[in-house]
Amino acid sequence: MTDIIKTDVLIIGAGPVGLFAVFELGLLDIKTHVVDILDKIGGQCAELYPEKPIYDIPGFPIVTGQGLVDNLLKQIEPFKPAFHLSRMIEKVERIGDPLFRVTTDAGDVFETKGVVIAAGGGSFQPKKPPIEGIEAYEGKSVSYAVRRMEDFRGKSVLVVGGGDSALDWTLNLHPVAKHVTLLHRRDAFRAAPHSVEQMRALAADGRIGLRFGQVTALEGGNGMLTGAVIRDDAGNSTTLPVEHMLPFFGLTMKLGPVSSWGLDLHHEELVLVSTETFETSQPGIFAIGDINWYPGKLKLILSGFHEGALMAQKAHRYVYPGKRLTFQYTTSSSSLQKKLGVL
Repeated sequence: MTDIIKTDVLIIGAGPVGLFAVFELGLLDIKTHVVDILDKIGGQCAELYPEKPIYDIPGFPIVTGQGLVDNLLKQIEPFKPAFHLSRMIEKVERIGDPLFRVTTDAGDVFETKGVVIAAGGGSFQPKKPPIEGIEAYEGKSVSYAVRRMEDFRGKSVLVVGGGDSALDWTLNLHPVAKHVTLLHRRDAFRAAPHSVEQMRALAADGRIGLRFGQVTALEGGNGMLTGAVIRDDAGNSTTLPVEHMLPFFGLTMKLGPVSSWGLDLHHEELVLVSTETFETSQPGIFAIGDINWYPGKLKLILSGFHEGALMAQKAHRYVYPGKRLTFQYTTSSSSLQKKLGVL
């Protein structure tokens, strides 16, 4: 039986707005767990533009995407949030008033009094290769993320792609798998130079395979791969024996499962919220950041920070019903400063 993880509030999305929500909730003694579909903390800032300069964060004339994430992580350290990465929320059920049961695609089950959707433009979804019949193998022998390295022990693995994810998992899996082959459409890679050097050294020693071309077909049955048909630039096709394939073709943003949670939506793309509390049409479920919509909405990180602060005030009522909330400033409140560890 799956152990149930109990928390005051579950935050969906570990980007800057989700991280700041941890801070605002923490100031009110509200414990949080954070779930994100990516394998790292930071959302779009960390995944898409870690070195891109940002100029409109108050107090920072210039800060990189990763720099902002690092500062936010430092800021929320006193509240010790728990992070659950490489997970997508599949189901949100109301089981009380207020109480929700939330399930991920990795089998985690949370019980929480509040849910905060801070998923940016939605969940990152993998771009799938245009291979006929690939759906039959997905979830069994074709994966778009590595959840547990142990799942690949003793298997023949084909990694497809030329970016950081493809190179990183080629390097990480080769000591575990029976054999790893990296396939890219051309002999040029977009990954970190050090990773490329390591990969080429392993290939030169025969410790991994390196192929150039594209997968045009898959072979196998009952969801289990036995081979992948690879065509090179000259048009020649060969079949590579393989038991598991990991295509890394990048990510795209989609609203994803949020669209099936019974929330009122704006043009079927964004979640409608109240500007007083940033609560959705479902009491106890909030939406902050780029995923929400209201008249005058601006898709700015600083707007998401503001929304998180107001959300926390209403979330307190669900977590501590009947308890009076006294507004305090961190500059003058000794109790808040004690929570932050500055006294």
